Amino acid sequence: MTAGAGASGLPLPIRPDLAGRTPYGAPQVKVEVRLNTNENPYPPSAALADDICRAVAGVATGLNRYPDRDALALRAALATYLGHGLTATQTWAANGSNEIIQQILQVFGGPGRSALGFEPSYSMHPLISQATATRWVPAQRSADFGLDAGDAVAVIGREQPDIVFVTSPNNPTGAALPLATIEAICAAAPGMVVLDEAYAEFTRDPAATALTFLTGYPRLIVVRTMSKAFAMAGARLGYLAADPAVVEALQLVRLPYHLSAVTQAVAIAALQHRDELLSSVERIRAERDELVCWLRGIGLTAADSDANFVLFGPFADRHAVWQALLEQGVLIREAGPPQWLRVSIGTSEEMAAFRQAMASVLAGSLRTGTGVSG
Repeated sequence: MTAGAGASGLPLPIRPDLAGRTPYGAPQVKVEVRLNTNENPYPPSAALADDICRAVAGVATGLNRYPDRDALALRAALATYLGHGLTATQTWAANGSNEIIQQILQVFGGPGRSALGFEPSYSMHPLISQATATRWVPAQRSADFGLDAGDAVAVIGREQPDIVFVTSPNNPTGAALPLATIEAICAAAPGMVVLDEAYAEFTRDPAATALTFLTGYPRLIVVRTMSKAFAMAGARLGYLAADPAVVEALQLVRLPYHLSAVTQAVAIAALQHRDELLSSVERIRAERDELVCWLRGIGLTAADSDANFVLFGPFADRHAVWQALLEQGVLIREAGPPQWLRVSIGTSEEMAAFRQAMASVLAGSLRTGTGVSG
């Protein structure tokens, strides 16, 4: 739905830079196999669900009062999970990593300021930039979706952005950046650097994280989420690690009591079960790598991935391929560069269903002309 007119038909006085745009969102379709939003396919165990219920019951009788405005217990638990000597003063949490990104742009972006990102990448970075009246500067990744450190430093030097967004592992392409590239960006950036590590737990080397640079670069912010590896997408909990001064600055724009007592209780309970929740990560990595090999084996190009999804293609008509898969009960995502599709990693059964549907679609595409491009 495009925003612009009220029930009377009269136009609404929407900001000119937002008028005519459509809201962000992935298709929500009831299908047997849903592989379009990079969720963890393994739900919480009965034991964890029971602990979450007890945690919520523990705060339920106090819901007539506002929650801990600063979420100190939760932030301390997040610091413990991240390690690297972090404390609660160096963490911050909000309703999903998108609210974290919005707060960062509200504080460090805004009218007269700019944010730069290396595309293709997470589409919410430019969308939230625009919503906060921050000028978006798109810089391009290489043809293989990588990012050359020299090229990155050069464009930062030329554009002098107030904020640099870097996504590693990158969404929607999947690959993680070498730490040397991230450090070069941190050293070159004149303002803030936001390292979006939403998929960090799925990398081949989870220790290779920008968290190691926080002590040397006080303008670096590392953003994480509990929606992916932690299988807590429904809890809506994003968080960051940064210098304490950055955390204090973000509180200038946070809404009063922005994290409910229920959200805080659920997140703390989940962190207490982190070993159980993260135990699915290895299975997802194995399914991901197997899928990359399979896609390449049937003649498609699959991007290297350190995340819980795979970008593949190219297709002469990717929407036709997407639609054909949907008609077989498999929902994936039209995301990234034209001609490419992205599939999230599901259970073994879901991936088998995807492979069967994909093979059927490719066989049909030879007759319809909608198949592999080039």
